[in-house]
Amino acid sequence: MITSEWLYWLIGAFFIAVAVLIVTDREHAKRLGNAAFWGILGVSFFYGTFVAAKTAPSWVLGIAVLVMVALAGLGFTGTTARGGRPSRTRVASIPGAGVGAETGPAEPTGAMARQSSDSTSVLATTSPEERASFATRFGNRLFIPALVVPVVAVLVATLGPLVTIGGKPLLAEGSATLTGLGIGSVLAVVVAVFVLRPPKIATPIREGGRLLQAIGWAALLPQMLSTLGIVFTQAGVGDAVGTIIKTILPSGSLLAAVVVYCLGMALFTVIMGNAFAAFPIMTAAIGWPVLVQGFDGNPAAIFAIGMLAGFCGTLVTPMAANFNLVPAALLEMTDKYGPIKAQIPTAAILLVVNMGVMYVVAF
Repeated sequence: MITSEWLYWLIGAFFIAVAVLIVTDREHAKRLGNAAFWGILGVSFFYGTFVAAKTAPSWVLGIAVLVMVALAGLGFTGTTARGGRPSRTRVASIPGAGVGAETGPAEPTGAMARQSSDSTSVLATTSPEERASFATRFGNRLFIPALVVPVVAVLVATLGPLVTIGGKPLLAEGSATLTGLGIGSVLAVVVAVFVLRPPKIATPIREGGRLLQAIGWAALLPQMLSTLGIVFTQAGVGDAVGTIIKTILPSGSLLAAVVVYCLGMALFTVIMGNAFAAFPIMTAAIGWPVLVQGFDGNPAAIFAIGMLAGFCGTLVTPMAANFNLVPAALLEMTDKYGPIKAQIPTAAILLVVNMGVMYVVAF
């Protein structure tokens, strides 16, 4: 029976490979700090298997997280000096060459745009001129590897649970989606190498590491925020918020309850960076006790629209790094908050629309 642990080990191996490439580059601006950060993260993916099996203590992972936070917070990662000043050390052409700051993902400085075509001084494995030439040459074929991932993931997630060997399912229960994503990602790399024919087989790892460094610690936010809602709920935050809201909410006002629920979903998503983390809090506070039980609303409609209201908060928060800060870093935007500023009007309009839709169709 295949579980999803192999995927976690593969991810951990990638992080460790990036750390090795960084630590062996003596011209990297902050090679020891970066190598330690990504190396600890990689080892944690392996160690987590034993924690899940209850054969190793979980407090070790807690210490690992604290060490990683200290490395990032004290400026030992990234490729800029403290205070955001560019490092005097030349940035290498292998992973770790992304533009990063010690306090978060890189604020693009145009370094990539100014890089020389000399292969010894570029941040990537190709120069801007070479990438433009390749884009013209390959055209839409560049999208083939990206499309392999969702296609394979859907096929494996759909058909995988139906496959049995000796009367037993091939995939462990609940592992089909992750298994499909992992297989799709591996096949996408293979297809990319076959289609693009890079000069070296290690190019995917080097380029992946470069992008990882460009994103910085923000690459870990989705993983960490995914647990935040559960932690807050277990701590009783939802009940506390519900008590406060009920004291100020006008009695018998459905419109006010809808507005507070949708607005609360958006605001908590801004704070927590994840609508799924905000959902259990606001649902425990007002969604279920007030809108469903108090006003006899349709639970499916209320919670679905409530999630959409939360996504409005996703558009306007740096905490949702994978939606906002990561694109700014990858696109080398001069303003790392550019996506957020552009999305504020859309988020405000959609939030009001969601309130109106919930008020009309859910009761």
